Amino acid sequence: MRYAVLYSSGTGNTEQVARSIYAALPAGEARLEAVGPDTAVPEEEVLFLGFWTDKGVCPPAMQALFAKLSGKQVALFGTAGFGGSQAYFDAILQRTQALLPAGNIVLGGWMCQGRMPAAVRVRYEAMAAQNPDDPKPASFLANFDHALSHPDQSDLAAASAFAAEMAAKVKG
Repeated sequence: MRYAVLYSSGTGNTEQVARSIYAALPAGEARLEAVGPDTAVPEEEVLFLGFWTDKGVCPPAMQALFAKLSGKQVALFGTAGFGGSQAYFDAILQRTQALLPAGNIVLGGWMCQGRMPAAVRVRYEAMAAQNPDDPKPASFLANFDHALSHPDQSDLAAASAFAAEMAAKVKG
Protein backbone atom coordinates (compact mmCIF):
# COMPACT_ATOMS: atom_id res chain seq x y z
CA MET A 1 0.00 0.00 0.00
CA ARG A 2 1.28 3.47 -0.82
CA TYR A 3 0.69 6.50 1.39
CA ALA A 4 1.05 10.23 0.87
CA VAL A 5 1.35 12.55 3.84
CA LEU A 6 0.35 15.96 2.51
CA TYR A 7 0.20 18.98 4.76
CA SER A 8 -0.29 22.73 4.94
CA SER A 9 1.58 24.35 7.81
CA GLY A 10 1.37 28.03 8.66
CA THR A 11 3.82 28.10 11.56
CA GLY A 12 5.57 24.72 11.45
CA ASN A 13 3.26 22.94 13.91
CA THR A 14 1.45 20.83 11.31
CA GLU A 15 4.73 20.04 9.58
CA GLN A 16 6.06 18.59 12.86
CA VAL A 17 2.96 16.41 13.17
CA ALA A 18 3.19 15.39 9.49
CA ARG A 19 6.80 14.29 9.98
CA SER A 20 5.77 12.12 12.96
CA ILE A 21 2.97 10.53 10.93
CA TYR A 22 5.31 9.94 7.99
CA ALA A 23 7.91 8.30 10.27
CA ALA A 24 5.24 5.96 11.69
CA LEU A 25 4.21 4.58 8.29
CA PRO A 26 5.93 1.57 6.71
CA ALA A 27 9.38 2.51 5.42
CA GLY A 28 9.50 2.96 1.66
CA GLU A 29 5.72 3.05 1.32
CA ALA A 30 5.09 6.72 2.07
CA ARG A 31 6.07 10.16 0.89
CA LEU A 32 5.84 13.55 2.58
CA GLU A 33 4.95 16.78 0.79
CA ALA A 34 3.82 20.30 1.63
CA VAL A 35 0.63 21.35 -0.16
CA GLY A 36 0.68 24.43 -2.36
CA PRO A 37 -1.96 26.09 -4.52
CA ASP A 38 -1.08 23.89 -7.52
CA THR A 39 -0.59 20.53 -5.80
CA ALA A 40 -1.62 17.75 -8.18
CA VAL A 41 -3.91 14.89 -7.25
CA PRO A 42 -1.69 12.28 -5.60
CA GLU A 43 -1.46 8.81 -7.13
CA GLU A 44 -1.39 7.09 -3.73
CA GLU A 45 -4.56 5.36 -2.56
CA VAL A 46 -4.25 6.48 1.06
CA LEU A 47 -3.79 10.13 1.96
CA PHE A 48 -2.94 11.64 5.31
CA LEU A 49 -4.07 15.25 4.88
CA GLY A 50 -2.79 17.71 7.49
CA PHE A 51 -3.76 21.30 8.05
CA TRP A 52 -3.53 24.26 10.35
CA THR A 53 -6.85 25.72 11.39
CA ASP A 54 -7.96 28.78 9.45
CA LYS A 55 -11.34 30.20 10.49
CA GLY A 56 -12.45 26.83 11.85
CA VAL A 57 -11.43 24.64 8.88
CA CYS A 58 -8.41 23.76 6.75
CA PRO A 59 -6.78 26.61 4.77
CA PRO A 60 -7.58 27.43 1.12
CA ALA A 61 -4.64 25.49 -0.41
CA MET A 62 -5.84 22.29 1.28
CA GLN A 63 -9.44 23.01 0.28
CA ALA A 64 -8.28 23.31 -3.34
CA LEU A 65 -6.64 19.88 -3.09
CA PHE A 66 -9.77 18.41 -1.47
CA ALA A 67 -11.86 19.57 -4.43
CA LYS A 68 -9.73 17.44 -6.80
CA LEU A 69 -9.95 14.20 -4.80
CA SER A 70 -12.05 11.19 -5.70
CA GLY A 71 -11.93 7.59 -4.57
CA LYS A 72 -9.22 8.12 -1.96
CA GLN A 73 -8.95 6.77 1.57
CA VAL A 74 -8.29 9.80 3.75
CA ALA A 75 -7.05 10.37 7.28
CA LEU A 76 -7.31 13.98 8.43
CA PHE A 77 -4.98 15.56 10.97
CA GLY A 78 -4.43 19.08 12.09
CA THR A 79 -3.34 21.66 14.61
CA ALA A 80 -5.24 24.53 16.18
CA GLY A 81 -4.09 27.38 18.39
CA PHE A 82 -6.93 26.75 20.79
CA GLY A 83 -7.07 23.41 22.48
CA GLY A 84 -8.08 21.67 25.63
CA SER A 85 -11.35 20.37 24.26
CA GLN A 86 -11.82 17.28 22.15
CA ALA A 87 -15.26 18.64 21.22
CA TYR A 88 -13.57 21.72 19.71
CA PHE A 89 -11.16 19.56 17.70
CA ASP A 90 -14.01 17.27 16.59
CA ALA A 91 -16.00 20.26 15.32
CA ILE A 92 -13.03 21.42 13.23
CA LEU A 93 -12.57 17.91 11.83
CA GLN A 94 -16.28 17.63 10.99
CA ARG A 95 -16.33 20.99 9.17
CA THR A 96 -13.16 20.07 7.31
CA GLN A 97 -14.39 16.60 6.42
CA ALA A 98 -17.55 18.15 4.98
CA LEU A 99 -15.33 19.86 2.37
CA LEU A 100 -14.23 16.51 0.90
CA PRO A 101 -16.21 15.46 -2.19
CA ALA A 102 -18.42 12.38 -1.98
CA GLY A 103 -16.67 9.22 -3.08
CA ASN A 104 -13.73 9.56 -0.70
CA ILE A 105 -13.56 7.36 2.39
CA VAL A 106 -12.57 9.08 5.63
CA LEU A 107 -10.69 6.67 7.86
CA GLY A 108 -10.55 9.04 10.82
CA GLY A 109 -9.21 12.30 12.15
CA TRP A 110 -6.89 13.61 14.84
CA MET A 111 -5.85 17.05 16.09
CA CYS A 112 -3.68 18.68 18.69
CA GLN A 113 -2.93 22.17 19.88
CA GLY A 114 -0.18 24.18 18.23
CA ARG A 115 1.67 27.32 19.19
CA MET A 116 0.56 30.60 17.65
CA PRO A 117 2.58 33.49 16.23
CA ALA A 118 3.68 36.23 18.66
CA ALA A 119 1.42 38.72 16.85
CA VAL A 120 -1.59 36.84 18.23
CA ARG A 121 -0.41 37.46 21.80
CA VAL A 122 0.02 41.17 21.01
CA ARG A 123 -3.58 41.25 19.74
CA TYR A 124 -4.83 39.53 22.92
CA GLU A 125 -2.87 41.96 25.09
CA ALA A 126 -4.46 44.89 23.24
CA MET A 127 -7.90 43.34 23.80
CA ALA A 128 -7.16 43.04 27.52
CA ALA A 129 -6.01 46.65 27.73
CA GLN A 130 -9.11 47.93 25.92
CA ASN A 131 -11.52 45.85 28.02
CA PRO A 132 -9.94 45.33 31.46
CA ASP A 133 -13.21 44.03 32.95
CA ASP A 134 -13.72 41.41 30.24
CA PRO A 135 -12.39 37.97 31.33
CA LYS A 136 -12.10 36.66 27.75
CA PRO A 137 -8.76 38.29 26.86
CA ALA A 138 -7.18 36.83 30.01
CA SER A 139 -8.37 33.35 29.03
CA PHE A 140 -7.06 33.91 25.49
CA LEU A 141 -3.66 34.91 26.91
CA ALA A 142 -3.59 31.85 29.18
CA ASN A 143 -4.39 29.61 26.21
CA PHE A 144 -1.70 31.32 24.12
CA ASP A 145 0.90 30.69 26.84
CA HIS A 146 -0.19 27.05 27.21
CA ALA A 147 0.02 26.52 23.44
CA LEU A 148 3.67 27.63 23.32
CA SER A 149 4.88 24.11 24.14
CA HIS A 150 2.72 22.38 21.51
CA PRO A 151 2.94 20.20 19.64
CA ASP A 152 4.95 18.53 22.38
CA GLN A 153 6.44 15.02 22.55
CA SER A 154 3.16 13.62 23.82
CA ASP A 155 1.31 15.16 20.85
CA LEU A 156 3.86 13.75 18.39
CA ALA A 157 3.65 10.28 19.96
CA ALA A 158 -0.16 10.45 19.69
CA ALA A 159 0.19 11.45 16.02
CA SER A 160 2.39 8.40 15.40
CA ALA A 161 -0.17 6.16 17.11
CA PHE A 162 -2.91 7.74 14.97
CA ALA A 163 -0.92 6.95 11.81
CA ALA A 164 -0.54 3.31 12.83
CA GLU A 165 -4.24 3.06 13.68
CA MET A 166 -5.25 4.58 10.33
CA ALA A 167 -2.86 2.33 8.38
CA ALA A 168 -4.49 -0.69 10.06
CA LYS A 169 -7.94 0.52 8.86
CA VAL A 170 -6.92 0.81 5.21
CA LYS A 171 -9.12 -1.16 2.87
CA GLY A 172 -7.25 -2.52 0.05
